[in-house]
Amino acid sequence: MARLLLIGALLALAFWVYSIVDCALQDPQRHRGVSKPVWILIVIVLPVLGGILWFVIGRGRRSAAPVRRAPDDDPDFLGSIGSIRDTDERIRRLEEELAALDSEADDPRDAPATGAPGDDDPDGPTGPAGSRGSFT
Repeated sequence: MARLLLIGALLALAFWVYSIVDCALQDPQRHRGVSKPVWILIVIVLPVLGGILWFVIGRGRRSAAPVRRAPDDDPDFLGSIGSIRDTDERIRRLEEELAALDSEADDPRDAPATGAPGDDDPDGPTGPAGSRGSFT
């Protein structure tokens, strides 16, 4: 009989320690009923009964893994489509404005003169090729 009582005490002690560790390591969002420190206190003060209460009442269930959906079935994605179109439209307008600014900078009227006056004469400053003025 003493052996059976000793085995039962060891099992109760192991269950008690496991309950305390499990309660302490759980996320605070997974504690139901009362806060995490209160659950730890309940499990410590009521060794076996507190552990049973913790596993039956206090421990929240794990949420299921998020179900992956195709983009056309995902409400978050579908809600963001309008904002993506707005962003694309804004980028397109900004590119058009940038192209307009670039084309204004390429305007030959705005280009500074680089040569001496008269350099744009194809015959040169002295007249037709070969005639430098005659002193004859």
